[in-house]
Amino acid sequence: MLADNLHNVKETIASALARRTERKETGDEVCLVAVTKNHPAAVVTEIQSLGVGNIGENRVQEAREKQQQIGHPGKWHLIGHLQTNKAKQAVEFFDLIESADSEHLLRALEKEAAKQGKVMDVLLQINVAREPQKTGFLPEDYEAVLPLLESFPHIRVRGIMVIAPNTSDQTVLHSVFRQGYDYFCKLKRQRKDIDFLSMGMTSDYAIAVEEGANMVRVGTALFGARDYNNRGY
Repeated sequence: MLADNLHNVKETIASALARRTERKETGDEVCLVAVTKNHPAAVVTEIQSLGVGNIGENRVQEAREKQQQIGHPGKWHLIGHLQTNKAKQAVEFFDLIESADSEHLLRALEKEAAKQGKVMDVLLQINVAREPQKTGFLPEDYEAVLPLLESFPHIRVRGIMVIAPNTSDQTVLHSVFRQGYDYFCKLKRQRKDIDFLSMGMTSDYAIAVEEGANMVRVGTALFGARDYNNRGY
C-alpha cells in the first residue's frame, strides 16, 4: 500500500514538473518530505526503506519519542510551529527547521545551536496570505529580519517555507505559491546557501511544484488519514 501511494505521489510530482511553463531557479528535482505526524515510528523505517530519507514532524516531542525507538535515520524536518522554550530540543533532534517564523525564535535557535556546537539549518516561514490564524513572518517583518541574519553565526538560512490557505480555489493557491517563488528568487540572489523552497502539502503540492516548489511536505497521500486517538509512537 505505501509503495503504491509513494508511486502515485512521485507521478503527481512528475506531472506537475511537466506543466511548468518556464524553467525555475529551484531546479527540476523535488525533495519529498514524508510527514509522519500521528503515525507510529514504524512508518519512518518503512518509508525510508522505499528510498525517502526526509522525515517531517510537527512536534518536537513526537520526534524525540520516535527517535528514542528507532534512532535518527535520514534527515528530520520540523515543519510545525516552534515555541522558543522548545528551541534546545529542536536543535538537538532536527536537521532542518522549516518553521523559523520570528526574530525572537531565531535568537533562541542561535543561542541553543551555539551551546550545542552546531550550525542549524532553517527555512524562513513567510505568511504570504497574511492569515491571522497562521504563524510565519508577515512580508514586511520578513524583509526587516533579513539584515539581522549575519548576526546569527550558528544559523544557516537555506530557503523559504510557505503554507497556502486551506481553500479549493486554485487561483488563490497559484497566486500564493507564485509569490513564495518570487521571495525565494530574491533571497537566492542576495545570499549564499539558498537551496530550498518548501511549499505544498497533500491537498495542494501539485500546484506548489508547478509554481516552483522544490520541497513538498506530504503525509496523508502517503500514509492515509491520521488517527488522533491512537498516538502509537
